[in-house]
Amino acid sequence: MVLTGAHYIYLFFMLAILVIMIMKKDVIVPCILGIFCLGLFYTQSITQSTNAIFNALIVSLNELGSIIIIISVMVALSKALEDNDAIYYMIKPFSKVIKNSTTAFFVVGIVMCLLSWFFWPTPAVALVGAIFLPVAMNAGLPAIGVAMALNLFGHGLALSTDFVVQGAPAITGGAAGIEAAEVISEGMPLYWVMAIVTIGAAFYYLRKDLKNGVFKKELSQIKHVKVKTFNKKAKIATLLVLVGFMLDIVAMYAFNLKGGDASALLGGTSLILIIIINAMNHKKDCLDSVCKNIIDGFVFGIKIFGAIIPIAAFFYMGEVGPLTSVLGEVLPTGSQGLISDMGIALSQTVPLNKFAVASIQTVVGAITGLDGSGFSGISLAGSLAAVFGTAINASVGALCALGQIAGIWVGGGCLVPWGLISAAAICGVNPVDLAKRNFKPIMIGFVATTLVAILII
Repeated sequence: MVLTGAHYIYLFFMLAILVIMIMKKDVIVPCILGIFCLGLFYTQSITQSTNAIFNALIVSLNELGSIIIIISVMVALSKALEDNDAIYYMIKPFSKVIKNSTTAFFVVGIVMCLLSWFFWPTPAVALVGAIFLPVAMNAGLPAIGVAMALNLFGHGLALSTDFVVQGAPAITGGAAGIEAAEVISEGMPLYWVMAIVTIGAAFYYLRKDLKNGVFKKELSQIKHVKVKTFNKKAKIATLLVLVGFMLDIVAMYAFNLKGGDASALLGGTSLILIIIINAMNHKKDCLDSVCKNIIDGFVFGIKIFGAIIPIAAFFYMGEVGPLTSVLGEVLPTGSQGLISDMGIALSQTVPLNKFAVASIQTVVGAITGLDGSGFSGISLAGSLAAVFGTAINASVGALCALGQIAGIWVGGGCLVPWGLISAAAICGVNPVDLAKRNFKPIMIGFVATTLVAILII
């Protein structure tokens, strides 16, 4: 495979983006410059290269649009459920099984994970933290333990897997040229190894400190807090949501709905639920309240993805479809896209093996998470997965999942202090202290997950 100047331009900017991420700086500028330089190479026209920047953003928005919408709609639904405390009522039954620090840690974590799969961790962390913090502390779990459970189960397990909304696997898979379902299916062992090892290690160290009396002073000052009561509106809204989503799950299995079809069903159901719940909550003001919920949801969605769209735009240019839609039929005959071409060339010149590939993918994925987003760098992880998978004839889906896991567990809100402020704030703990608590378990999880990846890719 003969590489052209475009391949080297793409590689240069990929490396530059990686270095800038290590420096903890935003990478939108190099991504835009990368698109411009690719356009300049192929068209030799400043005007067309400038047009390519905007057109690449359109392509990226088209690729990510459904993800942005479903996340925004889910957040809008959570806002509607907040209005009548229904979201808290959903959690109330779990408070009855919290008897000690162990049950508190895992109940908080499991509830956080379930809600995060549907509503995403950022809105879920405030809801779960607010209702469970006093209950968990009454049972003997310190505030830092509650924050760890919120982080590791929500921003770690739920966000890195993203089984329901499928935003993360859609981004990594899209950058690698494969479907989100392939990333999920081939990466399934890695998701669970990372979650079980990391959460298990975190709980072990937390229990060790509890037994040694590290939190004795804090827990001795806890006062008993009563669980609030709820009105009929909260109960009805909870029933509607549970029935609606259960019917969706049944329909997914019955009609084999996956990926975009599954997300569309959830999104449509959520919009209907938003209207019904607001009609019940606000009656005459229903139209305005529905509008407010949806605006709040889309403000959240754009805030999360505003930086991701231009970053993903550059990485999508490494594939045949996006590149040709922006610049036309510019690739030479036989080219499989810039990324795949480099993978083939790499396999012909550099003796890569599974150990090296898996290790590099984990390290690069973790580095991309240093910006505190978790999502802005997983396009790079997907691109590298395509390169490495092609180079050594390995599972691209599993490599995507590995890079996705590393990027999100670091930057999604578990390790980078500026990425886990929400959980730290709701629990009243120092985000740096929380990051320190999470560091060792996550590193242990990375080692275990990488070793498993070497065996399965």
